Amino acid sequence: MHMIRNNQITQWLKRRRQVVVTASSIVWLSACAVGPDFERPASPQVQQYTATGTQTTLNAGKDEPVQYLTPGKDISAKWWTLYRSPQLTQVVDEAIVHNQTLAAARATLAQVQQTLFQTQGGYYPQLDLNANAQRQGTSSSSKSGTASTYTLYSAGANVSYRFDLFGTTRRQVEQAAALLENQGYQLAAAYLTLTGNTVTQAINIASIHQQIKAVQDIIADDEHNLQLVKLKFEAGKAAQRDVLVAESQLANDRVALPPLKQQLSVAQHALAVAIGKLPGTWTAPAFDMNEFTLPTALPLSVPSELVRQRPDILAAEAKLHADSAAIGIATSQLYPSITLSGSLGSESLTTSGLFRASSGFWSVVAGLTAPLFHGGQLQAQKQAAIYTFQASAADYQQTVLTAFGQVADVLRALNHDAELVGAQKTAMDTSQASLKLQRLSYEAGKSDLLQLLDAERAYQQARLGYVRALAQRYQDTAQLFVAMGGGWWQVNNLSGMEERATSTSTSVSMP
Repeated sequence: MHMIRNNQITQWLKRRRQVVVTASSIVWLSACAVGPDFERPASPQVQQYTATGTQTTLNAGKDEPVQYLTPGKDISAKWWTLYRSPQLTQVVDEAIVHNQTLAAARATLAQVQQTLFQTQGGYYPQLDLNANAQRQGTSSSSKSGTASTYTLYSAGANVSYRFDLFGTTRRQVEQAAALLENQGYQLAAAYLTLTGNTVTQAINIASIHQQIKAVQDIIADDEHNLQLVKLKFEAGKAAQRDVLVAESQLANDRVALPPLKQQLSVAQHALAVAIGKLPGTWTAPAFDMNEFTLPTALPLSVPSELVRQRPDILAAEAKLHADSAAIGIATSQLYPSITLSGSLGSESLTTSGLFRASSGFWSVVAGLTAPLFHGGQLQAQKQAAIYTFQASAADYQQTVLTAFGQVADVLRALNHDAELVGAQKTAMDTSQASLKLQRLSYEAGKSDLLQLLDAERAYQQARLGYVRALAQRYQDTAQLFVAMGGGWWQVNNLSGMEERATSTSTSVSMP
């Protein structure tokens, strides 16, 4: 059996019951099992994620933090704490505890674990105890003319055992164990998605807050401009057209506010749902971009190690393993099976007679079943299993390709984010200085209103662009942690087995 990286999922399960078959025992048991033995796919033999290599120093320019990509750096189990925001840490921790998608994945993992235990029962004889009382009667005979009735009591035990000559049970256990690994990795993937989305949503909320503040400041400037133009108009130093232009600019800038408020509401509600709360009962913290610290030392796993860290790749690999075992199960159906059964008990007309030695009976039966003709069903079943395995192999390769594509995208994005933040910061500083000069010039009567409004518009766009670029850099940093696997293998008891083992409640209530 292929074991999970660092045996984490297996260790979670073993805390409750030490029955998961170890790799060494599977190798021994598989010696006589028909069908292919699973071989783990090799890691891609590549040295870099992009064709042009990876830039390890990400410099956004003056007054902006420099990020460094560190090959081989360990990923913290709680990487979001690197943002240095207590509010963010609290929200993510709460999401891990209360998110319902994660709770469903944990419950499904526990269910698949029980399926494995059930399948492992095929290794052992099946023993049943039975007892019955049967009322019987005979019809009257011609000689005696009377009928008789009596009660027959019986008690005993039946035992049966199916010899696993060609590995049907062994392959079934192998398949169930692989499906357990698959579900464990799906749980890790759900955990990774949840933490990544929660951090991204919190940064999104902070960005929208800052954009709203920027638009409100712009509106305040528009209102100041309108008052100034009206005073000039009343003094005969400005035309009516200037008043209308100022009013139009104020109205247009006010239009930008409601969509931002709607985006904020959607983001807040999404965050509430992520942490398992009804939007009407929970309010998201007022995140601010200034409270976040951009992580500067970023982990960069080597490509050959990525396939051992990404839970989506590992889940696809476990699915491939399960489908490999399915070929063995289908192949074993083509061979004979032997079943040995026996019974031991006693029969008596009275209950006290059941315990006499003379009332005992026993039997032993050996049965052989060999397929002769099934209309091609068994061969078709085997061939279907082979095609399923081939489809899973293609799915695995596609999952690897998609994962490497995501890593390449986020590495390029971080590089471009640094460039964009630097450019937007320069544009914002330049447009702000230009706006100050235009205001002084307009108030001194040396320039017209349109020049002032053009300067304000340029500053408005640069300021909003800087806020968005900054938020994108923070979000893409979070995406890098997710793309590298997020350190899920360092999380203790991700499956939550201990908690569920002590809970017997089946009620469902809304938070």
